Amino acid sequence: MEPLNHTEEQIMQILWQLERAFVKDILEKMDDPKPPYTTVSSIVRNLETKGYVGHKAYGKTHEYIPQVSREEYGKGSLQKMLKNYFNDRTSNLLSLLMKERDLDNEEIRELQQLIDAKKKQP
Repeated sequence: MEPLNHTEEQIMQILWQLERAFVKDILEKMDDPKPPYTTVSSIVRNLETKGYVGHKAYGKTHEYIPQVSREEYGKGSLQKMLKNYFNDRTSNLLSLLMKERDLDNEEIRELQQLIDAKKKQP
């Protein structure tokens, strides 16, 4: 999967939220200052070329639909981050999270349950 730049990712976040949208719908959800309509339209067409988005045509108007789920994209992004920033080691990522985040007892308990379940796998 080809990586997305910041603006492409922002548009995908909106599409995942809306589930399907016209360019005008995407523009409405974008923060000010909003880019021109033509810019958003070009970016969405690029996302389609990259395989992230499909469309349904209504004459000259297109309704865009995500072809890659948020979870699928997130999984790929996490794998890339683990490889590039954490020496491909989950423990390095978890160590940073444990140091930098204020985990409550419930989160710690959930993590322990995940670790325990993983230990039981063959």
